[in-house]
Amino acid sequence: MTCNALPLPISETARLTARSFAQQQPTREKAEKVLLNTLSVLTVSYYLYLMGVSTDIDVGDSWNPVIRLSTDIADLEVPGVGKIECRPASIHDDFCYIPPETWGTRAAYVVVVIDESLREAKIMGFVKSCSTEVLHDEELLPLEDLVAHLEQQKLSVPLANLSRWLTGVVENGWQTVESLLDNAVRPAYVFRSAEAVSGDTVLKSEVPTTRRAKLFDLGIQIANQPVILIVEIKPQTEVQTSVRLQLYPTGAVYLQPGVVLSVLDESHNLFLEAQSRSADNYIQLQFSGEVGERFSVRLGHDEAYIIEHFVI
Repeated sequence: MTCNALPLPISETARLTARSFAQQQPTREKAEKVLLNTLSVLTVSYYLYLMGVSTDIDVGDSWNPVIRLSTDIADLEVPGVGKIECRPASIHDDFCYIPPETWGTRAAYVVVVIDESLREAKIMGFVKSCSTEVLHDEELLPLEDLVAHLEQQKLSVPLANLSRWLTGVVENGWQTVESLLDNAVRPAYVFRSAEAVSGDTVLKSEVPTTRRAKLFDLGIQIANQPVILIVEIKPQTEVQTSVRLQLYPTGAVYLQPGVVLSVLDESHNLFLEAQSRSADNYIQLQFSGEVGERFSVRLGHDEAYIIEHFVI
């Protein structure tokens, strides 16, 4: 890589941690990946520490032995912001590999080159978002802009407050289902009535269900057909709320196969996911959360994703 880089020393403690994680892997190739991933995370964490930004390494998937074994993850939690991905790159290449499972779920993607001696690392720069497996060095932003970006993320993430929806206070862009259909291309499929679904049993609810809808153009060119996301909320107790998400096509009977609807928790970990098949006229997810709990909804297809943030 040829861009400007910040060299940082790798401590003996960091090397011991990385080697310990690597020794738990079943193959030499996997051990090498885990070694470099771990050193990258520790390097970025050390840099942010020097810059006065706190991190929480222990809660990351890269510190979870089960997830570490089955995925190629190098995530680092920044409290109040979410996860950033710390990707190792070779000193001999002008690009870095970004695993698809991290696309659209990180507040930033930071590229790190680890010296062959494992005694020094160079942070090459970062990007704010990524939806491609190959990230070239000319795409990287200067490292000195990273802290400002993270602070901006902390301050500017818009949240839809679901508890306020119950009182009729709704953010811009969210409409009643009826008003959205009056102003948008009507789906060919008729929406089901508002009912709570538990397994295969449909439970009629005595508590009113609040529903709001929003139209999204994913940029996936499905015959110029956007999709409609419906969010249904229903209080279960004073502190617990049921949330149901439904994704419908517009102007067509079925969603295009491969459309993905995901729920991410407050740390941007994947919590629930559904993917449309060849004859699905909608897909849905349902879960419960406590008042004040945050989550995000990601919807997309192939490399085009949109993320909406919520607080119950």
